[in-house]
Amino acid sequence: MALFDRFKGKKKEAQGGEPLPEEMMPEGLGKEEEEPIAPEPSQEPEEQAITPGVDATDHETQPGEGPGDEAQDDEQPNDEAQHSEEEPAAEKRRSLLARFKQGITKTRQSIGDKIDNLIKSNRKLDDEFYEEIEDILIQADVGIDTTVKLVDTIRRRAKKEKLNDASEVRELIIDEISNMLGGEIKPLNVVPGQLSVILVVGVNGAGKTTSIAKMGYMFKNEGHKVILAAADTFRAAAIDQLQIWADRIGVEMIKHQEGADPGAVVFDAIAAARARKADVLIIDTAGRLQNKSNLMKELSKLRKIIDRELPDAPQEILLLLDATTGQNAISQARIFMEATGVTGIILSKLDGTAKGGIVIAIARELDIPVKLVGMGEGMEDLRVFDAELMARALFE
Repeated sequence: MALFDRFKGKKKEAQGGEPLPEEMMPEGLGKEEEEPIAPEPSQEPEEQAITPGVDATDHETQPGEGPGDEAQDDEQPNDEAQHSEEEPAAEKRRSLLARFKQGITKTRQSIGDKIDNLIKSNRKLDDEFYEEIEDILIQADVGIDTTVKLVDTIRRRAKKEKLNDASEVRELIIDEISNMLGGEIKPLNVVPGQLSVILVVGVNGAGKTTSIAKMGYMFKNEGHKVILAAADTFRAAAIDQLQIWADRIGVEMIKHQEGADPGAVVFDAIAAARARKADVLIIDTAGRLQNKSNLMKELSKLRKIIDRELPDAPQEILLLLDATTGQNAISQARIFMEATGVTGIILSKLDGTAKGGIVIAIARELDIPVKLVGMGEGMEDLRVFDAELMARALFE
């Protein structure tokens, strides 16, 4: 073997290369056998690097190398890549759950904590147990009809799955609340490469202007070019407030003078969004329920202008509801639904109420997905609604 090593080393030196280390000799032997048919062996790695569409494993599999070795080499990097993708996703999920828990602290205390205490004190799944759950949910503004439906479903599932102990029903309650909240995330209808229009409606004082600013901030952070439109022209304060927020988050705003035609504002905003190649146009609207008839006509008019100017554009009509108003929010929603064809709900001030169970009633009774929730005063506290996270945050 020593004589053979010296022969190999001399052959390498004659070609201007260094002798191969002893531990690399088996692979080197395979490559040495191919060198006579390669005009310039030293250029082979360079050709591999610049040749498009060539799989590196085609070059690595040489005579003398087993396919099993190649598969083993490829397996480890793939596992590492998979773990590197899963870990940030899991960490992000935990971070979102923590934010939901913090944002609904008062509601968690009025629902989750009370149900947990009930489970600890009552080991039997009897009528009294279910009646107490109903009381807890009704007090948290889930609503009578929604509460009865929810508890009946929980009772049937517990019986079907032959659960006998109260502690066994906790995960079942979380699961059914998640299902009633809508299950899967309902993302906003924003399509990359197209101008997407979001018309925001709702009564004055519900936090509409602030929520629009937070939404604009969210889209901007995602890399979208955002334009705001001040179509609530009946309140000078509404225009001024939206302008302050637009300046603060660094986006452009289209506005007219107080008392101007809201339809003209929307028309000009669409033209500006096209000219500036914007990705998202968010339109603020008036919310004067004391002039219900005129308000609904105005909102219908704005919709027609959007449909006429951007017939193929992705659109959302988001109704902003104040979570602190409880069951009144559902009454407001029905009024706006008649005039505008609401596609989603923004639920604001969820952090400020112990009656956040209203979100469950809204999801079931209105059959409209909750798409965004406001859970704090910060610019990042407007969150995409996640039913599973919301249900779990109620009990953790």
